Formats: sequence, C-alpha cells, structure tokens
Amino acid sequence: MAAEEIHTVAERPDLVEAARIAMKGQAAEFANHGDTLERYGGRLTSEFPEFQFHLADGDDVLARGRSIPVHWDGSLENLPVGIDGAFERGFEEPGGNVLCALGIGVPADLQRQGLSRRALDAMVELARSHGLEALIAPVKPTLKERYPVTPIERYAYWQREDGLPFDPWLRTHARAGAEILKPEPRSVRITGTVAEWEDWVGLEFPASGDYVFPGGLAPVTIDREAEVGRYWEPNVWMRHVVQPS
Repeated sequence: MAAEEIHTVAERPDLVEAARIAMKGQAAEFANHGDTLERYGGRLTSEFPEFQFHLADGDDVLARGRSIPVHWDGSLENLPVGIDGAFERGFEEPGGNVLCALGIGVPADLQRQGLSRRALDAMVELARSHGLEALIAPVKPTLKERYPVTPIERYAYWQREDGLPFDPWLRTHARAGAEILKPEPRSVRITGTVAEWEDWVGLEFPASGDYVFPGGLAPVTIDREAEVGRYWEPNVWMRHVVQPS
C-alpha cells in the first residue's frame, strides 16, 4: 500500500473503467436504479472530473470517491433533500461553496483495510484544495439494513458505550471529526415496476403493502394495482469542517 496515490478523473481518466470493473457487483442491483442517479450519475465524470477521484496503486484501483460542489447556507433547513437533492442542486445550481459527498466505494476483496477512511480523508482534502468551506455527507449507514423497520431518526443517534455512533460508517465519519446534522428519511428514491423489483431483490410481492427485502435500509412499498414499487433510502447528514490551507 506504500505506493497508493490519489488521482482525480481530470488527472487520470483511464482509471474510470478500471474502477467500474473493480466495483462490479459490489452494490445491490436495486441500488443501481435510483431515479436521480439514472438522470445525473453518468454526467459526473464528464462535467465534474476534478471532484471524482480514485485511490490507486499504479493502475490498480483501491477505492473510489464521488462528490459534487453544492451551495449551502449552513442551516439545517437549507440542506439538500438527501443524495437526490444534492445531485439536483449540484447540476442545476452551479457555483457551490461546499463539497457534498455522493459515495465512497472499496472493492469487496480490499474492504476492512482502512481504505474507506483514507478515501474520506482524501475527500476532505479535495474540498480544502478547492477552497470550499466544508464537506457535507449524506451518509449511508452500513448496518441499517439489519434494522429496516427502525426509523432513521432513531437509528442515527444510537451510540456505543464510548459515545461514538453505533453504525460503523457513521463512526468512521465521527472519528474523522464529523458531526451529525440530521437524519434524512428520503434521501434516494428508487422507483420500478413490481416485476423489476422482484427481479432486483429476488422476492415475490403477491399483494400490495410494505416489504422488508435483502439489502434494504427501509421497506419498499408495493402497489399491485398500479404495478409499481417505491422505495426511499434513508441517510444521515454529517458535516466535516474544512480548515483553510
């Protein structure tokens, strides 16, 4: 790991495809079909290449970071409505004063080696290098899928005996100096037909109602009459203060 370096997409666009291959299959299939992700996700590397980066050892991708500048006045009320809101604000209202994290990924065979924390530190440094005031992150709690019916408003504030967050990814952010701003119960919207949802998660939905499913941080609502499934993924807003260079 001694040779690892951070490269933005603007610096090394060749790593985009390497990262795609390295991360293939990491996310649950349903997570690839977010309504807003499908509209904006493909434009990140072309329109904001200086804010997308890879932690790499030569040509081997060790981690990937995605982010976008957004305007935020510092109030809780003015936070984007989750990741969907961050995408919309970043693309439709250019000229951001803070950097918003959109995701950090590590290949499955390289996880539990501290790479996600190094990528998080790199994202904070990216914000600093661009003169942005803070890094805000709609954090996806890694253990929330084990407690899908627990409201995110409760889960976000669960703590261990040492006072740190119960959730490991929230805890990583906290150890890096971040504070919780507020839970966001409707961060990512994923809409699909009932047949699509059954294919994505490997379950049958015989009647209308709310269903817990593998990998879901909350239940999916199935409407058999309209033949549609609607899911809102919750996140937790956290803020990292960025010290000027």
